[in-house]
Amino acid sequence: MSIEWVASRIKELRAKTGLSQEKFAFKIHMDRSYFASVETGNRNVSLLNLIKIINGLNVSFEDFFRGK
Repeated sequence: MSIEWVASRIKELRAKTGLSQEKFAFKIHMDRSYFASVETGNRNVSLLNLIKIINGLNVSFEDFFRGK
């Protein structure tokens, strides 16, 4: 699993929420520029921040990583 895959999955699921990067980052209490860097694959994401993102997307870890 690559950084690019994780970034693409985050972007896909965030788009389904209908929220912009800015609004989603605000929702999960994360700096918008950091979130944008993660979503574009330009920055590694820590496990703690990945947990925050997945929880904010309202998907299970299994569904996130299985691509459902």
